[in-house]
Amino acid sequence: MPYPETINLPFNRSALPGGFVLHPTPQTRDSHPARWIVLQGPNLVLCEQGELLQLPQGALPSELLLTFPPLAFASWQGQQLLVTAISSQTTLPEGLVAEPFNALRERIPAELMTIAGIGKQLLHWQQMSRFCSRCGGQPHQLADSWGKKCPDCGYEHFPHIHPCAIVLIRRDDQLLLIRKPEWAAGRYGLVAGFLDVGESLEECAIRETREETGIEIKNVRYVTSQCWPFPSQLMAGFVADYSGGSIQVDGNEVEDARWFTIGSLPNLPAQRSIARFLIDSCADIS
Repeated sequence: MPYPETINLPFNRSALPGGFVLHPTPQTRDSHPARWIVLQGPNLVLCEQGELLQLPQGALPSELLLTFPPLAFASWQGQQLLVTAISSQTTLPEGLVAEPFNALRERIPAELMTIAGIGKQLLHWQQMSRFCSRCGGQPHQLADSWGKKCPDCGYEHFPHIHPCAIVLIRRDDQLLLIRKPEWAAGRYGLVAGFLDVGESLEECAIRETREETGIEIKNVRYVTSQCWPFPSQLMAGFVADYSGGSIQVDGNEVEDARWFTIGSLPNLPAQRSIARFLIDSCADIS
C-alpha cells in the first residue's frame, strides 16, 4: 500500500510492519533478547548507525535509569517488544540518540514510529490508570484486554482516547494556516482542538476555527483520521470553505494566522502528520 493513504498514516495500525503482534493485555517479560521502545520526554531513544535509526535490542546500557518498569506490550518478528521511559536529564551513552517524534528531519521510519506510538500510548495508560477515578482504589488488570477493574467499587476502566478535530480551510486559491508559539520557527499548521461536551466533530472544527482565528467556515467535510499518541488523541481531519469574518488571534495560544496562496506556502508540518496529509491531498500541492 503506497504511503500515505488515508488509512496508513504513521501511528495508524495499517502502518505497522509485517510480523508485528499487539498483545491483548500486558504480558510477562520473557528471558529472550527484546527490542526496546525507550522514551525520553518527547523523544524516542534509538541506535544510530550512520543514517539508519533502529530500536535498541538486548540488554540496555546500565546508564539508562528507568523511570517506569518495562511493559511487554507486543512482539515483532518473534521478539518481545518492551516500552519504558528514562529521565529527560539522562545523558545517553555513545551509539544512542534521542530523536524527537516531531523532528524536522524525518529520520524515524514510519513503521518504527508507529510501533513506538502504540507503546507510548499504552505506557501512558498504565501510568494514568494506577488509581480508580471513581473511588480511588487500585484497579486490577483484566486478563483479556488493556482495561482494568477496580476491586473496591467494580468500575471498569479502559484506555482513554481523546477525539480532536483538525481542519484545512480554503478560500479560492488560499489556505488559512496558523502558528503556535511552541512550534518550530517559521512553521505553520492547521486549526485543531479537542471535542467538547455535546459537540459533533464538525461542530468542533467550526468552534475551534472561530476561537483560534475569528473566521467562520462552512461545508465541513470529513477526509480521514489519525491516531496521535501525544499522549492519546484521535485526530479527525476535515476540509472546509471560508464563510466570513476577518482574522483575529489572541497572541497566546495562537501566535499568528494568515491566508497563504497555495503556490507560496510557508514551512509546513512533517509528512508524518494528518495536517500535512490534508494540505497535500486537499490543496493539490504534493
